[in-house]
Amino acid sequence: MIWLLRFVLLFIIFFLLYLAVKFLFTSSRKLETARKQKRFLLIDNDDVRKNFMLTYKGSVFAGEKYMGSKDNTFDVVSILIWPEDSATLKGMVKDDFFYIDNKILEHYPNAEINWKSPVKEFLQQ
Repeated sequence: MIWLLRFVLLFIIFFLLYLAVKFLFTSSRKLETARKQKRFLLIDNDDVRKNFMLTYKGSVFAGEKYMGSKDNTFDVVSILIWPEDSATLKGMVKDDFFYIDNKILEHYPNAEINWKSPVKEFLQQ
């Protein structure tokens, strides 16, 4: 009986340790830390059906990837990006959005990047 109790206690300790490590290394926590530090971070999944998230200068952006054929291969051909909160764009200049474009093009060189409002109108000025 004592051995069973020790085994259950050991199992609970390992389970709590697993949860703590899992919490520390989640992508949403990394994204929030990068947002607070106002640095660039791109969190992406290789699965084309899943959106990616990125942060730059305290703003969080989400992006949708669209698959298509280009140069006789299937690849991501279109990306649509929008800010999660338009109020966080205050102080950003066009060069900041071009920097984000270049960073995304490093991962998806065959993609055409489109922005949603209000960034789209800002870049067209």
